[in-house]
Amino acid sequence: MRVRHADFWAAATRPEEIPAAMGPEIAVAGRSNVGKSSLINRLAGRRRLARTSSTPGCTRGLVFFSLDRNVTLVDLPGYGWARRSQGERRAWKRLVEAYLADRSALAAVLILIDIRRGPEEEERMLAEFLDAHGIPLTWVATKTDKLRRNELRVRVGQLAEALGRPPVVTSSRSGTGFDELWRCIDDAIEAARHGERFRA
Repeated sequence: MRVRHADFWAAATRPEEIPAAMGPEIAVAGRSNVGKSSLINRLAGRRRLARTSSTPGCTRGLVFFSLDRNVTLVDLPGYGWARRSQGERRAWKRLVEAYLADRSALAAVLILIDIRRGPEEEERMLAEFLDAHGIPLTWVATKTDKLRRNELRVRVGQLAEALGRPPVVTSSRSGTGFDELWRCIDDAIEAARHGERFRA
């Protein structure tokens, strides 16, 4: 999919600030520094649409990006070892859970995992939360350009076993895997429009 127009649309740091949906939404979740902003920029075809930083925890709330005005990417706050207070992390948790549990426009959630680390407790807890609420999810492995080809093949196999299915293997730097990722997104949106459940 080629995106012609991509724009920042809205942001919310409290549940009451979450805007009314304009159309189907795809949320992007993952721990701090997993590459969420880079992945969003690659999906949008824009270098600086989402803010990228080497400092964990830069996304402070929900950030909404409109793509061609027919799909919205939602950048969720990173979790894990972000350098923020416990109180702020609890506020993030309430905000994210309020959005995920109540958003009828949400077609799917992309759970990003650094291929070198694999799924950890936070990713598994999020997947369980999504399953409990009937929300489709797609596992996405990031930063695959950091590994050599043989290492990558081994890690993909290990991840597939750990997750129960293979992840979408991507590199935001090279663009590897983004055609497949767009197919998953398109399928999720189409399934949502027909009231069906989709998982990849």
